[in-house]
Amino acid sequence: MKEYFSMIDKVVYEGAESKNPFSYKYYDADRVIDGKKMKDHLKFAMSYWHTLCAAGTDPFGAQTMDRSYGGLTDPMEIARAKADAAFEFMTKMGIEYFCFHDADIAPEGKDFAETKKNFFEIVDYIKEKMQKTGIKLLWGTSNCFSSPRFMHGAGTSCCADSFAYAAAQIKNVLDAVVKLGGKGYVFWGGREGYETLLNTDMALELDNMARLMKMAVEYGRKIGFDGDFYIEPKPKEPTKHQYDFDSATVIGFLRKYSLEKDFKLNIEANHATLAGHSFEHELEVARINGVFGSIDANQGDPNLGWDTDQFPSNVYSAALCMLEVIKAGGFKNGGLNFDAKVRRASFEFEDIVHAYISGMDSFALGLIKAYEIKEDGRIDEFVKNRYESYSHGIGKKIVDETTSLEELEEYTLKNGEPKLKSGRQEYLEAVLNNILFR
Repeated sequence: MKEYFSMIDKVVYEGAESKNPFSYKYYDADRVIDGKKMKDHLKFAMSYWHTLCAAGTDPFGAQTMDRSYGGLTDPMEIARAKADAAFEFMTKMGIEYFCFHDADIAPEGKDFAETKKNFFEIVDYIKEKMQKTGIKLLWGTSNCFSSPRFMHGAGTSCCADSFAYAAAQIKNVLDAVVKLGGKGYVFWGGREGYETLLNTDMALELDNMARLMKMAVEYGRKIGFDGDFYIEPKPKEPTKHQYDFDSATVIGFLRKYSLEKDFKLNIEANHATLAGHSFEHELEVARINGVFGSIDANQGDPNLGWDTDQFPSNVYSAALCMLEVIKAGGFKNGGLNFDAKVRRASFEFEDIVHAYISGMDSFALGLIKAYEIKEDGRIDEFVKNRYESYSHGIGKKIVDETTSLEELEEYTLKNGEPKLKSGRQEYLEAVLNNILFR
């Protein structure tokens, strides 16, 4: 079988002092932290789309990467070669999970029947490779945004035939996820939004999106899918305004349509940036509302206003991210999927290896530092003390909901102006730096 990543045999942990570019400096898969191996804390997953399909195109230029896998021309041969490359890569990198869209793994046919046939032929091929390697499916999803048939949306389309086509795709992917033993299905609303309200019935579109999700849940549970359904928040791009704007917006949607029992959130770092939030903000909003599920690990460029999907290298952000994961009790069915692509000028297969090593090391170091923050305790202790007034007296009555506006007025008349304490933001930032860089 052809080797696509012949530059590596097996990437292993060699420690921070290693100068070997094909080694992990911080990701020590079997290192035990708080009673669990690092690989189980992080649950790294390969993204099929960016890793194996992205060709370096952008709005201003043609592809820079050869993704014909040795000059193949038959679409099904390319699909099998992609699967070969995927499992070679994951085996050599020590990655135990992957994620896919239906369009990533198999080509469209002349009609839906042929597309379905192509899809399940490759699903069977992938299943054989999973059985040989022990690699698992983290989650699957449907590409209901790239085709012109979804130019007006999928679940929110003004065209019922487009809605039906999307539903058919979702059904097939759910069948595949169950067949492959996956524990997640993701809804990412790439076209589920609008460009102008002048031609939009927002109420109908949102109702229809909920109807599609309810049908997916009903079908999934019927065929034995016992994992989580996810919604991935994103505020814009490709549509001007997407209905899954951010974590708070999605939570409101789930509660309105009584979907919170089956759905959790798949949070992406770069999408948080586009929404005007930090990565950790989006994770905390999901966590405190009981819908934290999975993570798309990447980062954006603060100098660019679009979804750059860069491999994560910001340890500061990774540490704060992993701190939220720890507070959530760790991943259940979810994990860390690298929804990231190499830069357009990084066109060789070797660059994919370097990108994943960098991303995995960044989150491994982030995990280590997150536990150091937790064990250090200064930040947690400061936050606890900052809200100490709610542990007794009138504050406790507020928390216990045993007071009233009348009583609070009497309290204020008696006690006068509040005695406030500093928020000490600068001190806490110094503490964080002290932990991160010691």
